[in-house]
Order: sequence, then structure tokens, then C-alpha cells
Amino acid sequence: MMTASIDPARITILFGGLNKERLVSVASAQALHTALPEAALWFWDADDLVHETSGAALLGHERPFENPFKADGKSLGSLPQALDLAKGESRVLVLGMHGGAAENGEVQAMCEVRGVTFTGSGSASSNLAFDKVAAKRFAAISGVPIAAGIALGEMEAALDQYGKLIAKPARDGSSYGLIFVNAKQDLVAVRNAAKVEDYVIEPFVAGIEATCGVLEQTDGSVFALPPIEIIPADGGFDYEAKYLAKSTQEICPGRFTPEVTAQLQDFAVRAHKAMSCTGYSRSDFIVSANGLIYLETNTLPGLTKASLYPKALLAQGISFVEFLHGQIELGLKRAGH
Repeated sequence: MMTASIDPARITILFGGLNKERLVSVASAQALHTALPEAALWFWDADDLVHETSGAALLGHERPFENPFKADGKSLGSLPQALDLAKGESRVLVLGMHGGAAENGEVQAMCEVRGVTFTGSGSASSNLAFDKVAAKRFAAISGVPIAAGIALGEMEAALDQYGKLIAKPARDGSSYGLIFVNAKQDLVAVRNAAKVEDYVIEPFVAGIEATCGVLEQTDGSVFALPPIEIIPADGGFDYEAKYLAKSTQEICPGRFTPEVTAQLQDFAVRAHKAMSCTGYSRSDFIVSANGLIYLETNTLPGLTKASLYPKALLAQGISFVEFLHGQIELGLKRAGH
């Protein structure tokens, strides 16, 4: 039930962004608009301007994971100008963005200094969780097991020691830029990629990929959703396997023992709390023969029809609309409304 203190017309879905995940964001916005049809739609385009758009244009956009979206409404100016407008009109922003400035806390900080109400975690926790090195450190402090970190200069020795490594951008999402290091020649790819952005390098841990969502309710209590088991199309859960491959399987609830399920849920809540996340989050793990290994926490996980978090909500018996209304209410409470 929508809280009485908010007019549905004041709710605004902000999506898009300047980073690679803006394509995923458009697909999330399609699901968000379907659930909140009365909400306004603001698209932050690659030209760094925010544009109004119609629901017809958004829902009519096909293959969003591959094709860039173009808004059909008027420009609201830069993001700071659009946020000034949001403040002046007492709008509540439902953040349908992923990665980049949306997930590293910059957009949240811009909202916070203006007093604009928004959904999800605040700027500090978003920034912490987005940095995989810092997130691993805080997860470990909370008692969650992590993989060893490998320095760029130690990759060759580590490859000899472990036989296989995995490298991923320190600050990126949707499994962009994943590099599997199976042989010496793969080290060149990592070194080249690391010239452009920071990389996290770890021993490859064989096992089942799992993810577990955490939800904060309107009374402030936090609990874990049913964990999901992921069986990638080609053995690696990269962008293509996640959004484009038809043979990737996502089983919810995952086929884990009750003990592993409980552990996944416990560790996901610990990570959520350790990084002071609010609203909702999703943490990823490997279920190995030697136990669980934490990978990362997403403070703005995908909300597309194909995304993992909505699947977990459904398995818990929570509708997507109910979830969004709860997040809006939480955002209003945090803003003091």
C-alpha cells in the first residue's frame, strides 16, 4: 500500500547514466515503469543531459541490453539542474541506474546536499560497496570469508601457485571486464586492462555461483531473501551470460543444503550491515568445496525482468510493486517526511 504522504505524480524514475551499464538501466526502468505507471520518467543520457520521456517510448524500446535508448521529451538540463528541479518540486527519485556515478555514491551525494529524497543506499555506503577492495575488507571485518588479493606484479607467481586466476575491474558492475587467467598469455590482457582502470586479481575459486538479496522493511528491520544459484551459459557469468545468453540458468531458491542457505543469508546480511547499506542490496558469493567466498555487494542491483533481485522477491512472496512502495516509504522516512 502506498504511503499516504506521497502523491504518485511526485515519484520520478531516474535512469540512464554515463557509464556502460546505462543499457541495463533502461531495462530496469521498463520494469519500474510497468510497476509504477504514474511515475514521471527522467532519462540521463550519454550527452550528460537529463530528458523527460514518455512511457510509450520507454516500453516501445526493443533489445535494451544492446540498443541505446533515446528519450522523446524535453531536456531538463544537466543532472545538477534536474536535481534542483526535483528538490523544488518535492520529487521522490526511484533510482533505476547501475554502476558509475549512480552506484559509487556521487548521484546520492548530489541528492543528499540538496535534500532530494531517493531510494536505496546513501552516498557513503554506495561508495564503499562500489570499491571491491574496500568492500572485501569490510566484509572480512564482519566475519565474511574473502578470497586473497593478488598484486599486479605477483600475477605470474600466483598463476603458478593457483593454476587459474580471475581479474575484474575494481569499480564496475554487470560483470563487465571480467578476465579469466588460464595461461601466461592471459596475463597480457590483464596488464593492458589495468592500464585503463584498477583491477582486482584473485585466485580462481571453483564452485557454484550464488547471490543473495537483502531487504530492509519499512520498520527498519533487515532480512535476507532466498539465495539464487547461477549456472552460466559458458562457465562464466559475464555481461553476455547475464543478459543475452538464453542458456544461463538462475535457480531460485538455489539447490543448496539448509546449512549453506542459512550461511549465504547470514553473510549477505553481515555485508549489508558492514557497509551500512539501506533499503536493499545483493551480495555475490562462490559456494566452493571449502566453503563460501564473498565476491561483492551491489547497492543498486539490476531490477529488470531478467534480474536476480526481483526473482528473489518473488520467491519470498513479495511483489515488485510492494517492494518499490516500501523503498519509497523508507526514502521518505530517511529524508524526515
